[in-house]
Amino acid sequence: MNKKISRRDFIKLGAIGLIGGAIAYSGVWALFQGVVEAAPGMKLGEYDWEKHYWGYVCDSYRCIGCGRCVVACKLENMVPWEPQYYRTWVERYVVTEDGEIFVDSPNAGRDGFKADQINLKYKNLNIRKSFFVPKLCNQCDKPPCVQVCPTGATYMTKDGVTLIKRKICIGCKYCIVACPYGARFLDPRLKAVDKCTLCYHRITKGFLPACIEACPVGARIFGDLRYPESPVRKILRGKRVSVLKPTLGTEPKVYYIGLEKGVN
Repeated sequence: MNKKISRRDFIKLGAIGLIGGAIAYSGVWALFQGVVEAAPGMKLGEYDWEKHYWGYVCDSYRCIGCGRCVVACKLENMVPWEPQYYRTWVERYVVTEDGEIFVDSPNAGRDGFKADQINLKYKNLNIRKSFFVPKLCNQCDKPPCVQVCPTGATYMTKDGVTLIKRKICIGCKYCIVACPYGARFLDPRLKAVDKCTLCYHRITKGFLPACIEACPVGARIFGDLRYPESPVRKILRGKRVSVLKPTLGTEPKVYYIGLEKGVN
């Protein structure tokens, strides 16, 4: 059945297309100029998955909740534009003087967090502080999602990235339930589960994940855990880091700087 598109929807779709086209063009132009940075420890165009083991760092001290990472991820990986579908998202934590913690993530943080939102939503609270926490698949060394998948659609590569074979995913959602980080969703178009892949199609060609390139403040850091001089290895050596839900034993490879009590 043909569905008519209203003028408003047509303009909206056109605007999204223009934004996507502008980002794609800027990426190609940057590549032409030679300013697109290779993933640390790699050369562009070369890849041996037995030589790498990928890690990721989120710096909550730096994150400003702008949402550019979420938009970049959706455009790069063709994630449905609706806010309930996302491979990465940003949460805002609000802590009161009494120690109460409130968490929200409007539109998965895609559109950022306006100053008046916090003033209106929490206007009757005595707020001590607020901060932002980026979230994504934690790329566990012991991923429970792999264990429960009945078809082998969810698997872990030799370079430490958990991926999904969409063609054999039956959409049973066992992995969604098993994931303790809420990082998976069922793509309604494909009837298959989707999640962050660290932009595997990019890193295997030597490029950084889209969210890393989109972050204007360096709150997201990506690197090879087997390469001593990678940004992630340097952070692990020199800074105090934490992981989400450490008692579960999943051994995440997504590390956090400034992870405060109450963030899970």
